[in-house]
Amino acid sequence: MASGDNIHTPEAEGEDPVYEVAAGWVARLSSPDATIADRDAFEAWRAADPAHAEAYAEMETLWRKLGHVPDRRHRRMTPGGLAGIAVAFVLCAALAFQLGLVDRLRSDIWSGVGDIAHATLADGSRIDLNTDTAIVLHFGEAERGIELLRGEAFFDVVPDPRRPFVVRGAGLSVRAVGTRFFVRADDTQSPAGVVEGSVDVAALGRPVRVSAGEALHRTGATLSVAPADVDRATAWRMGRLVFSGERLSTVLTELDRYRRGSIILLDAAAGERRVTGSFDPHDTDEALDAIASSMGVGITRLSPFLVLVGSPLRRS
Repeated sequence: MASGDNIHTPEAEGEDPVYEVAAGWVARLSSPDATIADRDAFEAWRAADPAHAEAYAEMETLWRKLGHVPDRRHRRMTPGGLAGIAVAFVLCAALAFQLGLVDRLRSDIWSGVGDIAHATLADGSRIDLNTDTAIVLHFGEAERGIELLRGEAFFDVVPDPRRPFVVRGAGLSVRAVGTRFFVRADDTQSPAGVVEGSVDVAALGRPVRVSAGEALHRTGATLSVAPADVDRATAWRMGRLVFSGERLSTVLTELDRYRRGSIILLDAAAGERRVTGSFDPHDTDEALDAIASSMGVGITRLSPFLVLVGSPLRRS
């Protein structure tokens, strides 16, 4: 079993920050809005040190091959192989940031990665935005519309029968008259739930009513409603992530939402183990250390952007 001694830091592993900078340049120059000034600044950076040019070339090559990276989970990784994965995921993190930035520029209200934000709308309704969330307001005379571009939001709606409150995102249209509910825009199987009142959800023309204490479940194109612990699902509003018998793989996916970069599970068997606990979303490193200590799962930090859980690395 792995122990706390298997937890590594970039300083211990001698990580080179040049690769992180190179990843940023690849992401920036791949963007359609890259300017001549950007390219001039990049050329100056690349010419300043041969290591810069080498790092950029490696990052650019890896990016072109990202769609063809072999599955490494079923074989023992060498340090060089892990370093290659680190470089690739640093690049992915940089690109993900670029995508998030686009949504934020489009939005009226947004929250950063790892942040929880709050806002009061013109009609008095309140919104809590979970990590990395962006919304656009479409308030008019006939409807109070919300477009959820990314992330997750909790809505405490002031009733107004003349102007229904409608949230659209993740392929759903969620209509409320006076209620407290949440909507999540990623590919989760539970994209909406209700704490108080009820909402009418439409997807592919199929209406579904979700009432207090229930959550919407989506399997492919099929929607269903079931009782749910909605207080636990919305505990992030109080600064906690609460899990009760959840798979480790699910817990890691949730923690991953609150940090820049990626948490990668390398041990499928460990991913099936169950986790019960309460964690601070503002300190996911502490949560990972607690999981490593309590479950005996190895953790390897390759960079600030990449953490491997269940690493097959062994110390001699």
